[in-house]
Amino acid sequence: MTSCGCLMLEKVEGDASAKTRVKAAPGAGAGAWCGSCAGDWRGRSEAIFPIYVMGSSRESTVAAARGIVDSPEDPIWVAVKAEAKSEAEKEPILSSFLYASVLSHDCLERALSFVLANRLEDPTLLATQLIDIFNDVMLNNKDICRSIRLDAQAFKDRDPACAQYSWALLYLKGYQSLQSYRIANILWNQGRKVLALALQSRISEVFAVDIHPAAKIGEGILLDHGTGLVIGETAVVGNWVSLMQGVTLGGTGKEHGDRHPKIGQGALIGASATILGNINVGEGAMIAAGSLVLKDVPPHSMAVGNPAKVVGYTEKEDPSLTMKHDARRDYFEHAAIRLR
Repeated sequence: MTSCGCLMLEKVEGDASAKTRVKAAPGAGAGAWCGSCAGDWRGRSEAIFPIYVMGSSRESTVAAARGIVDSPEDPIWVAVKAEAKSEAEKEPILSSFLYASVLSHDCLERALSFVLANRLEDPTLLATQLIDIFNDVMLNNKDICRSIRLDAQAFKDRDPACAQYSWALLYLKGYQSLQSYRIANILWNQGRKVLALALQSRISEVFAVDIHPAAKIGEGILLDHGTGLVIGETAVVGNWVSLMQGVTLGGTGKEHGDRHPKIGQGALIGASATILGNINVGEGAMIAAGSLVLKDVPPHSMAVGNPAKVVGYTEKEDPSLTMKHDARRDYFEHAAIRLR
């Protein structure tokens, strides 16, 4: 066991392997970190929360994710507060912003409500009104409580530009637009469709991300950059999917009903890829940047071109976790023929 005045790390022996557990030291308050802990938090967090480890299996990912969301300490929120405190000391000009956005709140949900409300407010949709709505949604729905944390972990582990959890919360519009959609989706499912559509419109204006509130999106999602992303009403996006900027999951005409793509879990969708119609992109598939996909894509394959054809297969179970936009080209020839 190692400890300082605010943190203890313990090795816990399990049946399968040794695990690391973090808990506050006796007498230490939540978010009360010494300077060395705050400065070294990034390295420690990577060891403590290995949810989306590069090249890890889906089974280990699920097990680690379950551990973090069930943790009584809420380690992601503790990390966010430690990072905000450290940044406030480094950049005094941001101290008021960081206090209002993070340090004055008692949980991640309230901090996120504050951040989103102040991004989405307009002269007739006041931040104070939005905060009340957002808090009511997030504090009373366990699914979104889990999703906002797993999404934060996805950004931290898959986006090299996201060095801290707090950066996703405060500065990355991909994360902010995704969580705004999650709130709108809950409102839609509660029958508050007009409010959900109003939020969708405002999200599109502010973040340049247009996700219909009826779309179904899993957890552990990365919207890298987010700009120009469009997801239609009946689209379904599985867990652990990564989508780059400019992706369109759209329909092909004026038909009603189920008319948008279904993206399997662990898929990686490249920048400006367009996927149209009620088609399936299989689990662990990869769609290359700029591709136009009009037919089903088999699991763990790579589709490229306009129109897209299968040209290879993915070496990893979930390319969304590795974020490698390439594949071996010696895929079984008949797989490519099937998509012609």
